[in-house]
Amino acid sequence: MNSAPHLLLQQSLPAISFLENLNPKPKLRPPLQAHNSTPSARKSTPTYVTACAKTTRRRKNPDDYHATLTALNSKGRFPRKSLGQHYMLDSEINDQLVAAAEVGEGDVVLEIGPGTGSLTNVLINAGATVLAIEKDPHMATLVSDRFAETSQLKVLQEDFVKCHIHSHMSLLLGSIESSSANSRYAKVVANIPFNISTDVVKQLLPMGDIFSEVVLLLQEETAFRLVESSLRTSEYRPINVFVNFYSDPEFKFKVPRTKFFPQPNVDAAVVKFKLKQPSYYPPVSSIKSFFSMVNSAFNGKRKMLRRSLQHICTPLEIENALETVGRPTTSRPEELTTDDFVKLHNLIVKV
Repeated sequence: MNSAPHLLLQQSLPAISFLENLNPKPKLRPPLQAHNSTPSARKSTPTYVTACAKTTRRRKNPDDYHATLTALNSKGRFPRKSLGQHYMLDSEINDQLVAAAEVGEGDVVLEIGPGTGSLTNVLINAGATVLAIEKDPHMATLVSDRFAETSQLKVLQEDFVKCHIHSHMSLLLGSIESSSANSRYAKVVANIPFNISTDVVKQLLPMGDIFSEVVLLLQEETAFRLVESSLRTSEYRPINVFVNFYSDPEFKFKVPRTKFFPQPNVDAAVVKFKLKQPSYYPPVSSIKSFFSMVNSAFNGKRKMLRRSLQHICTPLEIENALETVGRPTTSRPEELTTDDFVKLHNLIVKV
């Protein structure tokens, strides 16, 4: 996709010259962050664009509306719909994201889709070392150039949903010498494209051995569905069992759609997932067979479990197991909690 001309941006937002006529010309500040990549059919090769130097300069000025327009115009860039790019216009939202993750001096943070670096800026100011993964090569270069004077940032130009993030983070954590007790675990703080939210959640939550918490800005509907879906509702799905198996989720705050450029059609919200370490996962004989059973149960969502799971064992055995779990023999999948599914699995699945 070719870059849009400056004029296209200026038709979407007030021109810089117009803003400057209203107020004295401000000192230009660093640009802002965009949503990251979407899956691509073409296999990509990881490209590192490392920002490093002998000294560290932290940029204290917050990113704002004017900085966003300036940055995009200066590079002749326009948000790419194919990559789900939406730029944050309110620096306070980035501050709240970082605060939600309790990022502090010496922390190691994974950021997905740094864009022009507005959230990256706040993370570095908080004292974190950041691994930023960006699919768009232009944005990867831009954010790397912006923080060329700091040793706190490493940029990986790759599609997040295809990269081996566990390996990258393990290497980064191993290379950092720190006396902090938290140095063994990294954190995730990211403003991600809405259309890859589920992929990102499924990839990150099982990594409790390397991440302590994951803070994501998601579509508001998705955020509510992941955190607050209730039993016996149509919104209760296998992803809810998955989320609760691997983490303790918490809805943090809403973000109006007006805070983004270009403005999406929906509002957003921030969710914090406190990841469980593997030793604290619910006790199942096989995680693979557990989720296979859960998915089978929901494939026939309106069916009773004694029918949808009869490929595993006989309906009578399923009824007996449900009674042992403390559930009616006529139970359907949306009536079972994650703990219920764990107990049921251990009773009927022979591994």
